[in-house]
Amino acid sequence: LKRLIQCQSATSSVDHHLSPYFSSRESIRLSYSFFYQKLTDGTELRGRVVETKAYLGGEDKASHSAGGKHMERNTTMFMKPGTIYIYHIYDIYLCMNISSQGEGAAVLLRSLEPLSGQDIMRGLRAAKRKVGAKILKEKELCNGPSKLCQTLDIQRSFDRRHLATDTEVCAEGVESVARIGVESHSEWATKPLRFYLRGHPCVSVLNRDAERQMHSSTDLHNIEMERTV
Repeated sequence: LKRLIQCQSATSSVDHHLSPYFSSRESIRLSYSFFYQKLTDGTELRGRVVETKAYLGGEDKASHSAGGKHMERNTTMFMKPGTIYIYHIYDIYLCMNISSQGEGAAVLLRSLEPLSGQDIMRGLRAAKRKVGAKILKEKELCNGPSKLCQTLDIQRSFDRRHLATDTEVCAEGVESVARIGVESHSEWATKPLRFYLRGHPCVSVLNRDAERQMHSSTDLHNIEMERTV
């Protein structure tokens, strides 16, 4: 199966030669950019990324590359921006990341909205679930990093492929809240480096407190703007 990642910015399409696109964006900006992408498996499986997490490299204590740590497992994080980084969690599930500008920096794809091929997606998810498990709602198909990999049939062999040049995995053309699953990493656990589309049903975990604070800040900003007009 041929995987195609289509990048669509808020204002224009991005050309399929994406080396400059990835190399010019560090993790935080790239996280926002992913909200306008569509992951496509051939012509059958398609979804829009609605949630990501940014990992900033050496200074980020929650990152696999914290402190500049370089080992076989995380080699891809130090490769050319736009390289796919696949790793196991709990020795069972896979997660898909994209390397970005910055030494050891990358973006984790956390969740996407299914757009087409949902029946095939359900079949791929069912193969990993218990017999007799409930039928998944559409928003439950890809609302998590490992679910995303299962739904698009992403394999460990995708690691170190580059989105701009690979013939099988090719590319063409919010709320910011604390990350999930890194609570043990002191102040880095609370930094707003997870990004998602507010109110989207496919987001894996909502942060209502952050949304309320963001909404309040926006209201105050609007009031100040009205006073200056």
